[in-house]
Amino acid sequence: MAITAAMVKELREMTGAGMMDCKKALSETNGNMDEAVEYLRKNGQAKAEKKAGRIAAEGICRIAVKGVDTAAVVEVNSETDFVAKNEDFQKYVEAVAAQAVESDAAEIDAFLAERWIGDPTKTVKEALVEKVAVIGENLNIRRFAKVVARDGFVATYVHGGGRIGVIVEAVSDVVNDAVKEAMTNIAMQVAALNPKYVSTADVSEEYKAHEKEIIAAQIAQDPKMAGKPEKVVEGAIMGRLNKELKEVCLLDQIYVKAEDGKQTVSQYIAQVARETGAKLSVKSFVRFETGEGIEKKSEDFAAEVAKQMGM
Repeated sequence: MAITAAMVKELREMTGAGMMDCKKALSETNGNMDEAVEYLRKNGQAKAEKKAGRIAAEGICRIAVKGVDTAAVVEVNSETDFVAKNEDFQKYVEAVAAQAVESDAAEIDAFLAERWIGDPTKTVKEALVEKVAVIGENLNIRRFAKVVARDGFVATYVHGGGRIGVIVEAVSDVVNDAVKEAMTNIAMQVAALNPKYVSTADVSEEYKAHEKEIIAAQIAQDPKMAGKPEKVVEGAIMGRLNKELKEVCLLDQIYVKAEDGKQTVSQYIAQVARETGAKLSVKSFVRFETGEGIEKKSEDFAAEVAKQMGM
């Protein structure tokens, strides 16, 4: 299969690897993008956390809250950053969030088919089409998530003017200002460090097995590990895996406001629980980052890649 500059560009954006490494990976995998990502990871040329996607699309996230126990976050995309900063567009996204917090829809198509709260004679989709005509740029209600806390409350945080939106579902028998502030801090933690799971108990065995395979391939290429006994190699693999899990599991992360730089999120929550007399824990969280996983076309960059690679 012919490897094009556009393919190299896409793989480079997904992994952060060098252009020539990306070209080699695609050549070795006959142009299969997923296999090329794996190839680069196994050879230590790509970071695991970068494989999922790129931040490229414009737009904003907004959150609407209902009472203490219900919140919804939405992401609405625009073509340009200019429109994303437009007051009319921002008010529209706030209205979409207000729609989402009242909605019982489970997926986006059902959400778009609902009656628009701003004008029940229209659907959400029809109101979107009208807004496109007014703003003069293509808009897209990409996704939404609604969280209802059954045994506590919700805490929310919006970062960067809407670049990131986070909802944390907290379980608590006490709901006061101190507890709410603590969970807002946790929402800020989620925004800043982007965990994938609440705790290691939420990590699937499939995920662990896959990461162990990647780590094993990396260790196999480490000259310092050459000739080491199998038990030593297995210990090194598990050590790296456990370190990675601490980075992707919220409760095991170092709390960003820790005064000693060592306190974990779980230790911070336990501290707040003692101080407030609450039975406090995090049940779940939702984190939206505008444009994650969407690639913005950049013909100039593709041409640059082609030129440098002699394509």
